[in-house]
This record gives sequence, C-alpha cells and structure tokens, in this order.
Amino acid sequence: MVNELETVSIPDLLLHVQQYYTIPEIAKEMGQNPTTIHRWLKGEHEPKPYVSDRLHFMLERYLKNGTTPGNDFRFIDLFAGIGGIRYGFEKAGGKCVFTSEWDSYAQKTYATNYPSKEPIHGDITVVDAASIPDHDVLLAGFPCQPFSIAGVSKKQSLGRATGFEDETQGTLFFDVARIINTKKPKVFILENVKNLKSHDKGNTFRIIMKTLQEELKYHVYTNVIDGQHWVPQHRERIVIIGFKEPTDFSFDAVRMPLEGTVRIGDILHKTDGTEPMLLHDENRFFDHDRRKVLEKYTLTDKLWAYLQAYATKHRSLGNGFGFGLVKPDSISRTLSARYYKDGSEILVYQGKKKNPRRLTPRECARLMGYDDSFIIPVSDTRAYKQFGNSVVVPLFTAIADALLPYIKK
Repeated sequence: MVNELETVSIPDLLLHVQQYYTIPEIAKEMGQNPTTIHRWLKGEHEPKPYVSDRLHFMLERYLKNGTTPGNDFRFIDLFAGIGGIRYGFEKAGGKCVFTSEWDSYAQKTYATNYPSKEPIHGDITVVDAASIPDHDVLLAGFPCQPFSIAGVSKKQSLGRATGFEDETQGTLFFDVARIINTKKPKVFILENVKNLKSHDKGNTFRIIMKTLQEELKYHVYTNVIDGQHWVPQHRERIVIIGFKEPTDFSFDAVRMPLEGTVRIGDILHKTDGTEPMLLHDENRFFDHDRRKVLEKYTLTDKLWAYLQAYATKHRSLGNGFGFGLVKPDSISRTLSARYYKDGSEILVYQGKKKNPRRLTPRECARLMGYDDSFIIPVSDTRAYKQFGNSVVVPLFTAIADALLPYIKK
C-alpha cells in the first residue's frame, strides 16, 4: 500500500496518513505547529521534500507493527456539531465514514479541523439510511424534541404503523432510530442534556428507551456524567450506550479523574509570558506583546451595572438568577449556547477596580476540553454558540477508550 502512494501529492498523502494519526500527532512527528499541517492539507504552503519521506515512514511503521488504527473500526458522526465526540473515537483508532451536520457555520468549523474529501451531509431527514456506509459505531448528539403520542389501539384499528415508526415520526430521534434499524451497528453512543429524562413529563425518555430496547432490540446502558471530572465546568450530560449483542459493559469502565482537579485558572490566557502563540489565533483573542486579553472582552459599565441590578432584583424575590463570577480556583457554571449575549453565566473576575470579562472563544474551547490545535474559523458569536452546544471532549475520549474492547470483540 505504501508503494502505491509514492507518486501522490503531499495533501493527498496527508489525507491518507490522517486515517491513522491525528493532526497533533502528525505535527509532533514533523516538528511543526498543527496550523502548518492544516496549511499543507489545503495546499496553502509547500512543504519541504523530506515531508513526503517522513509521511511514508509513519505509514510503514504502523504497518510493520501490525496495527492500522484508522481501520480498527468504522463510525459515523450524526448531529456532529464541531466534532467533539468524533475526536475521542478517532483517537481510539476509529475511521469516520459519514458525517451529518445541518448548521453551515458548524460545518465550516468541522471541515477546518477534520479536512476530508468526503462531504458533510446536511439535513439528515432527507438522507436514505441504506446509502450510509456500513459502520461499527454510531455517534449522535441528537437534539431533544417532544414526542406526540396517540393511542396505539386507535392507530392499529386504522391500519397505521406502531412502534418507533409511529411514536418517533417527526422527531430527529426518528432519524437516529431508522439508521440504527437499517445499518444495525455493533454499538451506538447517544448524548443529550441531563433533563432528557424529565423532558415532556418523561414521555420523551420513555419512548427513546422503548424504541432502543423493545423495537430495535439493543442492550442499553445510561448514565449521567459531569464534565467536571475533566474540565473546570459543572456540565451534566446523559450518555446512552447500546450494544447489538449482550455484554458485561459497565460505566465503571469509564476512567474518570477526581472532580475539581482542573480549575478555571488552568484554561485562562496566561499573562506571565507563557501563553502560547498560535498561528491560527495570532492576536485575535490575546495581545501577546502586552500580555493581556483584548479589552473587547471586558464588560462595559452599562452591561455590568445591568447584570448586577438584575441579580439583586432576583435575589430579593428569592430566585437564584444572576451572573456567575469565577476566579482562578473556581469551577464554572455550564457554558451555554447563549453565552454570546452577555456572558453572564461565566464572568472572569479582574479585581475590584475593573469590570469582569467574558471568556474568549479560545478559553471556551479549552473549557470544553479542546486542545490549542483546534482552529476557530468563525466569528466570536458563532464560536460561543458552537462551544456552548458542544460536548466535553475528554469525556467522550474516555468513553471511546472504555468501549474499544467491546467494539473489537
């Protein structure tokens, strides 16, 4: 196989190597910044001749060791967002063979960080399930929608379908279910907000579990996991894992560090001269010459006064609404998709003489567990929305590691 690739261009060779290595791993091997690797992939920069030899060596090393991580298993990424779940399963040795994400701005961020010749499919509701490549693992962080439930007996009397084709029709979970039903992957991993269990008075979760267990015949495990084990953020999410065959799986296999071992100070821009200069950020968020976060992230006097008055008003009413002020040793509230509006849930304390500030998009990326090689190609507003809607990356890396023996079995 390596000989067949001797005449291909560097970008094409890199795409092949990406089946087995991540961008940060390739960058480390080449002694380059991950941004440089992305530029090579796009053909924006001509690499030196030795790069081709080094890439061939990397391929040969994997083949000689008898392992090809990019082909260990195949997975698909539905409702992919910006690729937070994909990262962990790629790192575990998986190869993504199909991606679907409807938001064009999320598509841009995804494609920038996971360059591929394969298209990102948009509206999953119009995709024929049979056309999706065969895969071992299905990943989906599907949106939460209410289910409209009508009497099954009445529908049977009318000769209409029952089961998931009836109860989940019109919801995006239906599209996950029909793909599972058609492709029958070994394993699926679904992610949603903690409140999925109580959504629509419990009807949503009841139908989801009924569909997965009774209709699709999968062995299903669920657990609510707090991202605080890996990042300095209280972020509880429900994880639903289903196996086609019986297993002895337990969530105890997911290695979780002690909560609170990482604090907000660990993800903030460093003002002591140690903040890394990222070519894909340059001075967009942080002024490296002055060693300070750009002033545009500090709240105006008007906004800060409004947030304080709003918090005071609700405290007097006995409500818990208000802003969340964090210091270096803090654990933050949950980052939301509305963070771009005023940043009120996570405001960084800057001393008594200066108004607090929002997190920068780079700090939001770190708060979600993305490393600094992750490129942010969209506006601040779009970036805040994307990270607020994303998953805690190391959480799903830990899940991928725990599931690997069952995927390969």
